[in-house]
Amino acid sequence: MGDNKEYLTHPEENGSINISEDVVAAIAAGAACEVDGVSGMMSGGGNVSDLMKKNPARGVKISCNGESITLDLFVTVQYGHPIPEMAQNVQQAVATAVADSTGFTVSAVNVHVGGISIA
Repeated sequence: MGDNKEYLTHPEENGSINISEDVVAAIAAGAACEVDGVSGMMSGGGNVSDLMKKNPARGVKISCNGESITLDLFVTVQYGHPIPEMAQNVQQAVATAVADSTGFTVSAVNVHVGGISIA
């Protein structure tokens, strides 16, 4: 399958469906960025090389336990938006998008606010 990527697997009757963690992370990041008040995604590890790459999965960490996924999202917010409300909206949007797109159960979406943009 290449590139040492991790895959989430749905066992099926006629084989299996393997979804790259990068795909799941990109779905989660896309859903989060559509939420009003989110200005962008941060690198979860603070790695400078991650910041230099155009990586749609940046700012998302995935933990998988069977067919259940826990997501950690690292976001920046726009000044003036209530952070608790924005974080709840991110949790709902991401859980729905990932579950609908992959068929996996999302057990938790942890939102980490690591910055604010003033503009």
